[in-house]
Amino acid sequence: MSEAAYGFIGLGNMGGHMAANMAKHGTALVVYDKAGTAQRAPDGAAPADSAADVAARAETVFLCLPDGDIVLSVIDELLNADARRVKCIADTSTIGIRAAEKGFDACKAAGIEYVDSPISGGVAGARNATLAVMFAGSAETFGLLRPVYEQMAKNVFRVGERAGQGQAMKLLNNFLSGTAMAATSEAIAFGMGQGLDMKTMLDVLNVSTGRNTATSDKFVNRVLPGTYDAGFLAKLLYKDIRLYREAVTAAQAAEPVSPAVAAVWKKLSDTDPDGDFTRVYPFVRDKKYLS
Repeated sequence: MSEAAYGFIGLGNMGGHMAANMAKHGTALVVYDKAGTAQRAPDGAAPADSAADVAARAETVFLCLPDGDIVLSVIDELLNADARRVKCIADTSTIGIRAAEKGFDACKAAGIEYVDSPISGGVAGARNATLAVMFAGSAETFGLLRPVYEQMAKNVFRVGERAGQGQAMKLLNNFLSGTAMAATSEAIAFGMGQGLDMKTMLDVLNVSTGRNTATSDKFVNRVLPGTYDAGFLAKLLYKDIRLYREAVTAAQAAEPVSPAVAAVWKKLSDTDPDGDFTRVYPFVRDKKYLS
């Protein structure tokens, strides 16, 4: 059983590209994915038989997994692995503040460091290594891991010291992203009803004060051509907005906007859970949120 500098668990739409970019830099990497490691392992990476196998072969293990329950389950497997070698778990998943705190507590009790470091940038960002990393952890570990994050990300930020602060940053980001998509869908649908051309509207918006990531990227590249292929499911964005709402409520923070935004995404998630999140435009345009 060969050892590697790093491990990576979760080789899906995001993690597969992230691990591949690490391997392209010549990083010694052992990888695992429950859905099928052999088929998903990037060139240059060694496949593992299980998460426990990764824990026995790598000192630092990156996670990129769908939700908090899965992350906590994998952490448990890592911590209980025979001949455990892992000393640090760097979690890039979006799991919410409470789950990150639970992961930190479990790791601390086992003498392992847990790093809360969610990422943003979508599948294109993962593929092109242009992601943003929101790292919450010690300055020392940030210095040690930053060169590795930079193999898969363009912008690497240390946003805080404690687990959960990275999640807070990611959740507020995705709330704003979801708000921009929903609001832009409403505005563009209104303009189309007034006889305006979508491309013309986007051209105007993108040099005006209404410009946002929806007008500059998602609508231009995914909605206007009708491909709806940003690579991020509506149900996953709703999961993030739901986690944001839960955190806002727990913090007793101001919330005049998020209930309405969450309602739109919940309805879309219920209606088309496996649809791309850019399909919020026809959903809003056709007033399906009323059905």
